[in-house]
Amino acid sequence: MKVKLVASDLDGTIIDKNNKISYKNFEAINSIHKKNVSFAICTGKTYSVSKKICDQFTADYGVFGNGTQIIDFKSNKELLRKTLSKQDLLFIVTFAKRYNYHIHLYTDTEIISEKLEYMDLRNYKLKNQNSMDILNFKIVPNILSYIEEHPILDAFSAVISSDDVSLGQFKTFLNINPNIEAITINKRGKYRDKIINKDYEYLNITPTNVDKNEALNFLSEYLNISKENMLAIGDNINDLEMIKESGIGVAVNEAYDDLKKVAKYVTKSSVSDGAFAEAINTFID
Repeated sequence: MKVKLVASDLDGTIIDKNNKISYKNFEAINSIHKKNVSFAICTGKTYSVSKKICDQFTADYGVFGNGTQIIDFKSNKELLRKTLSKQDLLFIVTFAKRYNYHIHLYTDTEIISEKLEYMDLRNYKLKNQNSMDILNFKIVPNILSYIEEHPILDAFSAVISSDDVSLGQFKTFLNINPNIEAITINKRGKYRDKIINKDYEYLNITPTNVDKNEALNFLSEYLNISKENMLAIGDNINDLEMIKESGIGVAVNEAYDDLKKVAKYVTKSSVSDGAFAEAINTFID
């Protein structure tokens, strides 16, 4: 099976938990380009949060916000864009505030929050290393009022976080809205967020039918490349479907256990020691 496109997650896959990148991974990315294999970054982050990293890797395509936005870097063209409606934002935030959950929103150029905590604090700490210069952190007194006062607010996703309770019941409640869906990400225990030194759980909420696998389905048609000719690699639950459905699905050594169960290959190397490079060297001649 010839690999024609490599689709890779960023954090916990190419970039380790300390925000470091093995030189082996840079060498592997260079080898991909030399062999005329397309390279796509597939991240839960927005473009503004991850622009500098994408430039470093000279990726051909970028899948951002778990599939809410797809960019063709070669033509500098936005191929796909899906945002939450104002009505759905109000639905999410109204009920999240009733439970006193932390909320932040991602737009093209802003992370909007009432206070920097959890993932928004993580992104703030990493801003200078990974982000576009135009990325702003907007702190507002009341995020619900902010949404009500802005008739047009192109938010790719809303994130609900908690460090003391499970968000499972709240996720079930959100499911009554057919326009949105949520992925649960556990950052507790062995998955602890080392950048901010905190255990927590969060829901990443996007429009329905948005995930990394759907984004690869889109690229499959756009590039006329079969999913069988794609290698997808990741570490987290939001990578599960693309790992499962790609021709070669790879989980890195430190990946979530559920991801390892569906992967065709689990790296022996750790992320910091070039797990991504191991996958490339194993499957691309």
